[in-house]
This record gives sequence, structure tokens and C-alpha cells, in this order.
Amino acid sequence: MHKVVESAEAAVADIRDGSTVMLGGFGLCGIPENLIAALVGRGVKGLQTISNNMGVDGFGMGLMLEAGMIASHIGSYVGENRRLEQMVISGELALTLIPQGTLAERIRAAGAGIPAFYVPAGLGTVVAEGKETRSIGDREYLLEHALHADFALVKAWKGDRHGNLVYRKTARNFNPAMATAAKITIAEVEELVEPGELDPDHIVTPGVYVQRIVLGQGYQKPIEANLLKARARA
Repeated sequence: MHKVVESAEAAVADIRDGSTVMLGGFGLCGIPENLIAALVGRGVKGLQTISNNMGVDGFGMGLMLEAGMIASHIGSYVGENRRLEQMVISGELALTLIPQGTLAERIRAAGAGIPAFYVPAGLGTVVAEGKETRSIGDREYLLEHALHADFALVKAWKGDRHGNLVYRKTARNFNPAMATAAKITIAEVEELVEPGELDPDHIVTPGVYVQRIVLGQGYQKPIEANLLKARARA
């Protein structure tokens, strides 16, 4: 089955106001740049987004914030986005922060068909407010529920026309888990190849999880923060 669409704009054409959308990436590494730009171009509103980070001012999901597209966000780290900080303080956006490991597992659980699970992270903090707790052995645990989405926008290095995906190094991050946790998964890739060209041992996301695939263009791949080690004095 060929799942290739002609453009990022066509790939996101049915994402409507109020949709729940997962977006892969860690910081600015492995984010679906083209799909985000296409979604901003559509101007949809009231989105419920799920992503580890919220991009930065002027790039990635930061563009979605500036366009006023996001009503609520679930994530782990948002410290590099001043616009988000302003929107949360003013009440324009509802923000839910989750420990990073718990976020990853809630997404993975959705793809694995696990409705809920117990974890110790967040016990005794605001994270635990309103959640069921249970004693197992000699420890207390919180009940966390799986995170599902209407759409997952993911980025891969290579993909074939059947939707099989290969990721490159740390750009893999949240993308494989999110690809399994949505009703419709849309993947953008840097290289699009024919079926059979990918080494089966290198495929991380099988095409059965991917409904659409698009060849990305003009990647910027900015570095979120340059940290240089100071030279030792002679």
C-alpha cells in the first residue's frame, strides 16, 4: 500500500479545530518541521498538543503558539519558550507538566493497548493531586493513564512508500512511541525510498502504524543552545 502524499499541506489537511495532536522531537532535535509549518499555514485553532518540549520562540511549536493555535498542552519541559510562559500566566493556555519518564511511558502504553499503570514518580508532589494511589510491596504508587491522540506528527530519517521508518541517532527520541499512539500517524522523512531498500533490521516503526508519509524539504535543524567548553589557560 502506497501511503505517500504530495505535500506536507496535503498531509495535515484534515486536522481540524480542537484536535489532539502529538508532535515528536526532543528540544529541536527530530521535530517534524515541515508538518508544523503546514499546520501553521492552515490556521487551525483550539488544538490539544502533546510533546516533550514546546519548541522555542520563532521555531518549531513556538510558531504554533505565536499563531494562537494551542488551547492546552501536555509536556515535560517548556523552559525555553517565553511566549508559552506569558500565555500560561495570563490564562490563555492550560499547561500540564508530567515527569519525562512518565510522559514517555503514558505514550508508549497507549500504543501497546495498556490503559493505565502505576509509577512512583511524582508521589507527594502536585503531580499526585487527584490521582489514585496504591501500595505495592513496601512502596506507594500513582495511577497514570495512557495518552492517546487523534494525530501524531513524527519525523524520521528515512522511510519507504509503505510507511516503514528509520530514525537517525538521538532524533529518534519520542517519535517511535508517538507513531503508535494516535488514530492517524503522519510521518515526514528526509529520504523517501522504495519498498525493500530499507534494511529490515534497521526499521524501528513498521508501516502498519503509519497512515501517511511525506518527503520533507529545506530542513533548518537549528541548535537550541550552543554550549562550548572553555579553553584551559596555558
